Amino acid sequence: MSESPARHLNLAGASNFRDLGGYPTSDGRVVRWRQIFRSNHLGHLTDDDIAMMRTLGVRSAFDFRGAEERTAALCGMSDITVHSLPVEPTVVAALRAIAASGTPLTTDHAVDVMRDSYRSYVQKNTQHYRTLFAHLLEDRAPLVIHCTAGKDRTGFACALILHTLGVSEEVISEDYLLTNRFYRRDPNHSSDLPEHVTQVLGSVQASFLGAAFEAINADYGDLETYLCDGLGLGKSERAHLEARYLT
Repeated sequence: MSESPARHLNLAGASNFRDLGGYPTSDGRVVRWRQIFRSNHLGHLTDDDIAMMRTLGVRSAFDFRGAEERTAALCGMSDITVHSLPVEPTVVAALRAIAASGTPLTTDHAVDVMRDSYRSYVQKNTQHYRTLFAHLLEDRAPLVIHCTAGKDRTGFACALILHTLGVSEEVISEDYLLTNRFYRRDPNHSSDLPEHVTQVLGSVQASFLGAAFEAINADYGDLETYLCDGLGLGKSERAHLEARYLT
């Protein structure tokens, strides 16, 4: 039996660059390798990184960063078509507001704000995730999905993709938590927030992703209804995604 491709690709100018392939589905199929990647932003790619991306055949990027984030670090590859799906960041501003009120920031504050952010992906930004799936139905792979850190907005998007393809919740959670192994915080990025707070922001927790799915259940009743009514994925669309991304 041949070995599976590497899931994590160690790029010098990007971190947390991972392949969503290889995961089994409930009907015995497997997500295709080397079709859908996830990463942090692509603004600091080195020449060797770009060569690897070209070897992988990546031709599309789906960027969930807000306007200022994109401007600060534009994609380093001119031959990749970038599709902007802006989900504006809210976490740092929310924590600064708490601190400005005179309340000392705690890790609990950071966790609560992160969970609120994930809820907002469903409550305020479903249209951008719907657009992502519309693109996934087209011939745009191999592709990469990213935001600034490639862990929250991107993590939710990838969880939705794997759910749609029939991957189990347990495996989806394991993939999501791989960020804690592979994400590297930018050493050049300074923050006015306390270190114990930035440590929370630089990681993922199961409760973060859980908050998004709690919002789905609250607003749509269940995940299947969200996939259909929120993301526009009826039976034919899901069958098309399965045909394209499963083997």
